[in-house]
Amino acid sequence: MTGKGNWLARTWQQRGLAACLLWPLSILYGLVSSFHRGLYRFGVLKTERCAVPVIVIGNIVAGGAGKTPLVIALAKHLHAQGLQVGVVSRGYGRHGTNCLEVLGNTPVSASGDEPALILKAQPAPVFVAPERMDAVNALLAKYPTTQVIISDDGLQHHSMARDIEVTVFDDRGVGNGWLLPAGPLRERWTNQRKHGLVPGLVLHTGQSPAFEGFTSTRRLADHALNGANGQVTLSSLKGQELTAVAGIANPDAFFDMLKARGLQLKQTISLPDHFDFSHHALPVQAGAIVLCTEKDAVKLFRLNSSSAFRLLAVPLEFAPEPAFLKAVEDLLAPMLQQPP
Repeated sequence: MTGKGNWLARTWQQRGLAACLLWPLSILYGLVSSFHRGLYRFGVLKTERCAVPVIVIGNIVAGGAGKTPLVIALAKHLHAQGLQVGVVSRGYGRHGTNCLEVLGNTPVSASGDEPALILKAQPAPVFVAPERMDAVNALLAKYPTTQVIISDDGLQHHSMARDIEVTVFDDRGVGNGWLLPAGPLRERWTNQRKHGLVPGLVLHTGQSPAFEGFTSTRRLADHALNGANGQVTLSSLKGQELTAVAGIANPDAFFDMLKARGLQLKQTISLPDHFDFSHHALPVQAGAIVLCTEKDAVKLFRLNSSSAFRLLAVPLEFAPEPAFLKAVEDLLAPMLQQPP
């Protein structure tokens, strides 16, 4: 994590001096966000409803908490149950404001790294747009047999009605419990999502759930992938000097998982989430073995065509507990039986 990120992480986990100094701003943030939600709740601003059930997977804590792996896992599971699934996203970090379907040859700069990864990892079509309902409408127009829409993020996107909300937490929990910028919360937890107006589930992606909710398992795969769809076992990399790079919300988590597998990291490069590698050369030696996440790989594999270094992507194996998947199925069942 960058220095700024480390400072914020520490500040947001405790109610220390820095957090207390920022607390008045968090009160203002809370008032503005509450007013915004109220405009939708009382019909001043329009909430558009979709013709099929919409599952929103998001978090109320700033930074990543494992939403995208859950989107992939849930899309794969529902597809395996025989449902026609579609995925929509804002495509954070992409260039352009158009609504488009993400295809295998879509530039990552046009789709965003997470939608590109979602498309690669599961069978459902993926659409991106600044306004998620534009993506939903475009997806349903092209794939009218779609039965369920999964939205990657969007808990605070109130113009899109949803039928099920899944709030994702990692080991940070709710931090110090304060709103931005004094704490990590985008909205208050106890009186908003926990007692929301639509069915809601909580999933923990960390190792130590801080409060009630479903759990999940996450581990690195036993192999890494190269750009030619070949595999290299992680065990074969032991004893070699490796460089690890991560442009995700919590790079240290990736580095720690690599070290836990017995790999020797000579160099670690922490970069901001959704980092644009096209404008910055990685500071690694020619011929170095560089390990990255699959999210970074969708960009780096295309940029490293000259093979300046040996790039390997280490997949993350993520699985929500079976009870969570059953809970989603139980909530969806009556919605799917309703006449159009």
